[in-house]
Amino acid sequence: MADHMRATLVIEALQRAARNVSTVAGITVFHADRGAQYVSAEFAAVAANLRIRRSAGRTGICYDNAWAESFNGTLKNERVHRVQYPTREDARRDITRYIELRYNQIRLHSALGYRTPNEVESDWINQHQAA
Repeated sequence: MADHMRATLVIEALQRAARNVSTVAGITVFHADRGAQYVSAEFAAVAANLRIRRSAGRTGICYDNAWAESFNGTLKNERVHRVQYPTREDARRDITRYIELRYNQIRLHSALGYRTPNEVESDWINQHQAA
């Protein structure tokens, strides 16, 4: 979370995600729109170094980004619009806590068969490690 949308912001976010979440070299995909920060040479180099595949939506097609937009809507409706944050740091901490402790671990998702994202991810990892 920052007051800008430069490549350094998304690079830091990708690096943090790679530290905190299991990735599979050459299989893990980072999908984004065609914003300058996502198509920059710096971002491409970091993704390549982490062996994360990049995916970009087609120009003018909103459907391939529907999941991200749905998540952002849920985040705003269930958390952000219900809280007044005195500082950006308070917002960052609270939103991170909501995503990591509620959205990913407790909240059931109909699109995932009424399971949590962490359950689905764990099942996927277990299936692909055994293969």
